Amino acid sequence: MSRPRSAQPDPRATLRSGLPDRYLTPDDIAEMFEVPKETVYQWRKKRTGPPGFRIGKHIRYDPADVRAYVTERRRQDAEAA
Repeated sequence: MSRPRSAQPDPRATLRSGLPDRYLTPDDIAEMFEVPKETVYQWRKKRTGPPGFRIGKHIRYDPADVRAYVTERRRQDAEAA
């Protein structure tokens, strides 16, 4: 008799918005926006990028906050055009 598999979420699962259904890392943000990871850290330092938060010594980003940041940036860009 085999043991039932635990229902672990797929780490690659995504939300409808195309973002992963998990907290994002600085590496994820850098890959997503196609910028160096150092740029992501500078955004955080200058408070110009998507808002992140600390979990111990690690920085994480809520996908909903990243989506809101992108939406706001797109709105600002459309108004400036």
